[in-house]
Amino acid sequence: MDIHTLLSQVALDIVNKYKQIYEPKDWLFPGGKKIAFLQKDVSVHTLRYSFAIHLLESGTDIRYIQELLGHISSKTTEKYTHVSKNTIRKIRSPLYDIF
Repeated sequence: MDIHTLLSQVALDIVNKYKQIYEPKDWLFPGGKKIAFLQKDVSVHTLRYSFAIHLLESGTDIRYIQELLGHISSKTTEKYTHVSKNTIRKIRSPLYDIF
């Protein structure tokens, strides 16, 4: 299964510089734990979860998020919707546009 995601030009430039310096062979980021001096315990799943929440809060349709995360079922992606109370507050009634 192929999973595609978004990558900003700034992030791509950093990855390319990393590849020049470290010349990875099999994996882009090989090895176990890296020291990042973060205050919270985070994982790849935490970053993935945060990515989905930010997309949702910025107005990205849940079906696009489902595709980006590689979820087969929309039920899997829907677990992110209960977290985002800010998104609900931003919803405007279509009736506002009529009057």
